[in-house]
Amino acid sequence: MLLAINPENPQERLIVKVVEVLERGGIIAYPTDTTYGIGCSIFNKKGIERIYLLKQREKKKPFSFICADLSEVARYAKVSNYAFKVMKRLLPGPYTFVMEASSIVPDLVQTKQKTVGIRIPDNPICLSLVQRLGHPVITTSANLSGEEPIGDPFLVEQSMGKQLDLVIDGGFLSAEVSSVVSLVGDVPEVLRKGMGDVSWCV
Repeated sequence: MLLAINPENPQERLIVKVVEVLERGGIIAYPTDTTYGIGCSIFNKKGIERIYLLKQREKKKPFSFICADLSEVARYAKVSNYAFKVMKRLLPGPYTFVMEASSIVPDLVQTKQKTVGIRIPDNPICLSLVQRLGHPVITTSANLSGEEPIGDPFLVEQSMGKQLDLVIDGGFLSAEVSSVVSLVGDVPEVLRKGMGDVSWCV
């Protein structure tokens, strides 16, 4: 099912409709500030397992997740003063920041090193969803592992719609991904160069 939502001013009734799908254990495709993502509630173990199967992704590669704001990030990760300053300056934006996980993060979305990847995308739709849901949503690009990300919601629907409970049409996006930066120590480490500028990491 393809559901069109205003990318600038998301209609509340439609956000509520999507959140109801997430609360029932559904998996959705949604726009971010880079490309389209696939996700479910961070506490939906069956949903996360379904996303692994859908993407044909190895279990040893945990998914990142979206938080609504920095205060929510602080509940799900151990945020140093340095990390907080960096994120306050750059978020919302096209970055995934890797930090140590807090005790409330499910094991399924942690690495063996007990770290997590967290995003706050600059996109009103996905931020409205997370705010309304009340906790983070898994995020991974809408494509099979190893293939190019998809920025066209109609192509997402065409290629994955039968395996998803809902696809949000939030307009055409880029096929780029976020930059991934580790903030585990006080020296940032670029793990993947994407849309977000990483020149500040040098």
